[in-house]
Amino acid sequence: MVRSAGTEPASQVNQKAVKVMAEAGIDISKHTPELVDKYINDEWEYVITVCDRANETCPIFSGKVNHRLHMGFEDPSHATGTEEFILGKFYKVRDEIKEVFNKLYAEEIESQLQ
Repeated sequence: MVRSAGTEPASQVNQKAVKVMAEAGIDISKHTPELVDKYINDEWEYVITVCDRANETCPIFSGKVNHRLHMGFEDPSHATGTEEFILGKFYKVRDEIKEVFNKLYAEEIESQLQ
């Protein structure tokens, strides 16, 4: 099971995120931001924080967590400038997350499944 949640979730998914993910073949248009508190007592194999400040603000998970990782990425929703520049930040972060998570999967998770 995979879940995504934040410490300060927005009221809706950022439309720029919807656009760049759709171009990668992933439809997140029906997703809704969730508060991480909903999951802190659950059992998790991995808890991975991804925002640049999340490691400092993420709550302590009181459920069972086998692996806790922090992979800080710039939050593109805080970018300022032209529309093209801001959208470029969303593409950059999307691609960085894909690269880091593919590496994590290949080096750690895939071997555990075999």
